[in-house]
Amino acid sequence: MSFTTLGLSAELLRAVAEQGYHEPTPIQRQAIPVILAGKDIMAGAQTGTGKTAGFALPLLQRLSERASAKGTRRIRALILTPTRELAAQVEESVTAYGKHLPVTSTVIFGGVKIQPQIKRLRAGVDILVATPGRLLDHVQQGTLDLSTVETLVMDEADRMLDMGFIRDIRKILALLPQQRQNLLFFATLSDDVKTLAESLLKSPALIEVARRNMAKESVEQVIHPVDRKRKRELLSFLIGSQNWKQVLVFTRTKHGANKLSEQLAQDGIRAAAIHGNKSQGARTKALSDFKRGDVRVLVATDIAARGLDIEQLPHVVNFELPNVSEDYIHRIGRTGRAGSEGKAVSLVCVDEQHLLKDIERLLKSPIPKQLIAGYEPDASIPAEPIDMGRRGQNRGLQSKGPARGGSFAPRAMGRTQRLVSRKNVRKSA
Repeated sequence: MSFTTLGLSAELLRAVAEQGYHEPTPIQRQAIPVILAGKDIMAGAQTGTGKTAGFALPLLQRLSERASAKGTRRIRALILTPTRELAAQVEESVTAYGKHLPVTSTVIFGGVKIQPQIKRLRAGVDILVATPGRLLDHVQQGTLDLSTVETLVMDEADRMLDMGFIRDIRKILALLPQQRQNLLFFATLSDDVKTLAESLLKSPALIEVARRNMAKESVEQVIHPVDRKRKRELLSFLIGSQNWKQVLVFTRTKHGANKLSEQLAQDGIRAAAIHGNKSQGARTKALSDFKRGDVRVLVATDIAARGLDIEQLPHVVNFELPNVSEDYIHRIGRTGRAGSEGKAVSLVCVDEQHLLKDIERLLKSPIPKQLIAGYEPDASIPAEPIDMGRRGQNRGLQSKGPARGGSFAPRAMGRTQRLVSRKNVRKSA
């Protein structure tokens, strides 16, 4: 099947071809005709499956068919994303696909000055890509009007809920017209996503192109057992001995990301850290340097890495296993994209055995283990409690392993504590 069979306009087909794409992915084949028909959808797809084009292409076509009145441009489509990086990348895609159409777009997110965003909004745009927090900042300042939105897209809705954006989402929904098209995309179908979908969508088409919570077959996975204090040494050895040129490394905490990037630099390996405490300018530069090859290793936390789109990324390393099993799927999904093969390496110490068991239970299969000569773990070293960082504490995680049940916060917390915790998580994005 080619894009020409999906009912897209000549202008969009031209833009797609200029991007180097010729055959639609499964999510694109299923989603584009449904969205063109004006129906709500609930679409489950892992990262790297082409879902952005899956909603951007039909959205652009629908808007171009009913162009704004001459001299006026109002927000007709709103795309919500959980992180700044994802917002920027989605807007880049919208711009690339819509380059031959009379449709305008812009992006707004926190961490940068608000005045340039206000100027662009006043000039008028058809499509607005935004993170929830900065969007509400503009609403409070009276710099945008959402009363003309025809289509709402919630990209990575599961992550938005996971990050505690539910109250912001409810505020935003209250500002939108009742009659509109709703497109909800998720990677993990949690109970919270189901609840949101029930209140948001009207007779939606359900689209799932990947088995729930499953890793892509194009990703080779391996576990290297190692003592906690020798992880950095082993990582440097692997990068050097195997000549890895581009490596995305995950840590659990912001402090850990900073420390590891500094240690790798001391080993002669150019590295940069990306997390919520970094300014948006620093995050953008680190990602740009990494994509260009000026930085060999990008060390990231889970929230900061959500939405990173790096083509043909060959290696992902779990320097520390994630607190939540599903995050393992999201992490390793950064490699093995668009038909290319990738490798996911996890450095696992004795402290993380319970986390590893939970991940393998989720995958329904063990991950192959390989000892590296000279780095075999010392069996006499006892397990120690894991520092979960702020995110782990907010999600109600204890040192014994991840919390169950999928709630936003542990039941033992009071309402005020839960709200404070969620606010902290949002800020870390």
